[in-house]
Amino acid sequence: GLRPRTLAMSAPADAASAVEEKPKAPDPPKRFVRNQVPDAILNDPDLNAALSALPSNYSFEVHKTVWRLRQAKTRSLALQFPEGLLLFATTLADIFQTHCPSVEDVVILGDVTYGACCVDDYTAASLGCDFLVHYGHSCLVPVDVTGLPCLYVFVDIAFDTQHLVDCVCANFEEGASLVLAGTIQFASAIQDVRGKLAARFPALVVPQTKPLSPGEVLGCTAPTLVHGGKKDDDSKGSKSKPSAIVFVADGRFHLEAIMIANPTVPAYRYDPYLRVLTKEEYAHREMRAVRKAMVKRASRAVKWGVVLGTLGRQGNPAILEHLERRFRECGKEYAVFLISEMTPAKMALLKGADAFAQIACPRLSIDWGEDFQKPVLTPYEAEVALGGAQPWWELPGAAEGEENAPYPMDYYSREGGAWTSAYVKAPPGGAARKPRRPKREIVAEG
Repeated sequence: GLRPRTLAMSAPADAASAVEEKPKAPDPPKRFVRNQVPDAILNDPDLNAALSALPSNYSFEVHKTVWRLRQAKTRSLALQFPEGLLLFATTLADIFQTHCPSVEDVVILGDVTYGACCVDDYTAASLGCDFLVHYGHSCLVPVDVTGLPCLYVFVDIAFDTQHLVDCVCANFEEGASLVLAGTIQFASAIQDVRGKLAARFPALVVPQTKPLSPGEVLGCTAPTLVHGGKKDDDSKGSKSKPSAIVFVADGRFHLEAIMIANPTVPAYRYDPYLRVLTKEEYAHREMRAVRKAMVKRASRAVKWGVVLGTLGRQGNPAILEHLERRFRECGKEYAVFLISEMTPAKMALLKGADAFAQIACPRLSIDWGEDFQKPVLTPYEAEVALGGAQPWWELPGAAEGEENAPYPMDYYSREGGAWTSAYVKAPPGGAARKPRRPKREIVAEG
């Protein structure tokens, strides 16, 4: 497939002279937060000594976690990590057992974790845990929805932001209309870079798709950059089309989401580990042609299968209820399947359906679309096939050609349609936010 090529960009010849330092901004106003972490925990010499076993540029928020666990009098603690952070699991488990007197045991959840949509409070509760700490992702599933107390730790990662600043200054003309974004681990660094580039690139935008953090992009959720980044975000930028996207990440998965949403804007990725800025490409025409063909095939389907993902909270019951109602309205037969990890081989075992709608991860359909024997649509594509949403290929694009059609990447956007997975929807007209939270109680015997 759709795997594009990558082109290396030049680093600055003279990093010291690449950018003019801005005067130091005044300190922000102090905010007084109730229940701040006590000094006794912040200055605990034994706890601080234990932190030396963790990388100093990774913020695991250990002090805050220890304080929360002590407050909750946690007895059985569950820790959940993406694979890239799993190597720190036993170190953190040892720290919490040592410095939280109430913690009797720590359970490290070993199932694959792709994102915050995989937060696995169900499994944690079934194992008798009474608190869950989820690392590496933002709070997509609100803590008042999870079935047991949950703490999200983003794991902010610090790196040499000046090198990124110098690379940008060496590769883009002064005054270019840039968009700066990345994964949640680099949210603080993105804001630091934004401040350092403000004088040289005054039109620079850090977009936001609520409820995500400013600059944060998910593999399924990315802003559509209109007039310098103003659509469903709070950014104010240039009135012209962005010159380029500069994306901070060590991989392509999240970057591809913002590329799919903005096919006419050139995209560059900065890898903070390799310290390399590369120009990235994506097969927009091919991807859109495949998805359009699948939707048209599915529009003729009589019998549907609906896959509800059971990997953590990937499968949102609110979307299932919506699709079931739509199938009944359209007179379609359907059956619901619960699947933890959806693969082409596993889907080939499901017989009798003409097409499938999957409520797990939209990228399973987008990235693997040609590998499935039957059409496997995202909730949005299923709505298009049922005639309830306008096809993306009929929407006005930034330029002529199907490769420029604005395919929506709004799965967790609170501004999205009924097919999206946001737990708080923003109704039209600017009214108060409307909760969309079919909470499921968890009963753990024990």
